[in-house]
Amino acid sequence: MYKARKLDRGAMDRASEKWNSVAKPLHSLGVFEDIVINIAGIQGTENISIDKRCVLVMCSDNGVVCEGVTQTGQEVTAIVTENFAKGDTSVCKMAHFANAEVFAVDVGVSRDVEGVINKKISYGTKNMYRESAMTYSEAQKAIDTGIECVKELKEKGYKIIVTGEMGIGNTTTSAAVVSVLAGIEPEEITGRGAGLSSDGLKRKIEVIKGAIELNKPDKNDAVDVLAKVGGYDIAALCGVFLGGIIYGVPIVIDGFISAAAALCAYKICKESRNFMIASHVSGENGAANILKILDKKAPINAGMCLGEGTGGAMLLPLLDSVLCVYNEMSTFSDINVEQYKELK
Repeated sequence: MYKARKLDRGAMDRASEKWNSVAKPLHSLGVFEDIVINIAGIQGTENISIDKRCVLVMCSDNGVVCEGVTQTGQEVTAIVTENFAKGDTSVCKMAHFANAEVFAVDVGVSRDVEGVINKKISYGTKNMYRESAMTYSEAQKAIDTGIECVKELKEKGYKIIVTGEMGIGNTTTSAAVVSVLAGIEPEEITGRGAGLSSDGLKRKIEVIKGAIELNKPDKNDAVDVLAKVGGYDIAALCGVFLGGIIYGVPIVIDGFISAAAALCAYKICKESRNFMIASHVSGENGAANILKILDKKAPINAGMCLGEGTGGAMLLPLLDSVLCVYNEMSTFSDINVEQYKELK
């Protein structure tokens, strides 16, 4: 369906050899070394660069909010989306520190928002508890929008993209999508989102189960699942992850919603996981399950569940510090010390 690239195994081998030549104990930077090697395979060179980076935030509303599955109202989506344009959100502050730009994309906010990239498909999805969230063609259009965004950013020279999202109710849609695609009961992966009470959580699970029962999404067709119980933000982010393998760009998984989108991309194109970088294990239920399915190890485990791309933005300066070792540290030959050997 999509023209997929392959990792450059030669570049990965050379990056691994470079790590082994650095004057430190073998593999002592753990998963960070694996991430650098992965990026080498994506970029096709051991001389990797992530100096031009961005956070791509997909914003949309979800009709299911009217079922009482959130603490705040749908109007908050538009307010926060406007704040992305003003640079006044958590991820904007963190991205500024990490020398990354933030691009907010309106793919389905319930009203028009000034100052953000307008790729609106419709003014929010329908209520999945009563009917399909969107049509199949709308879901596919959202996916294509995400792919298009990666193409545009690649052409502008961006070398790594962090995924972010904004949409009140999107932990509900994400839990529904993951429940179907991963075959996990909603009770196991549904969390409190932005602070639900115990009664609110019970209602949220009830709505998710009802939406799945009503719409009967096909677990073998991720687009159908997105259309019936997903959201435009998740579908667009799915496209971003597919864009990673199409255009050869490392795409950073943020939290639960972002990971749900990554799972959708994986179900569409298995090899897309090779172009994904995990940033953190979200405190939201279900995130760890998805990373396990994707066979991804996240270096940050801090119980975060803020969203917006904040976990991914936090990863960037950590990678910068690791790359200082990779690029600037003396080698064993430089200091006339015998190189460590792999021992069994």
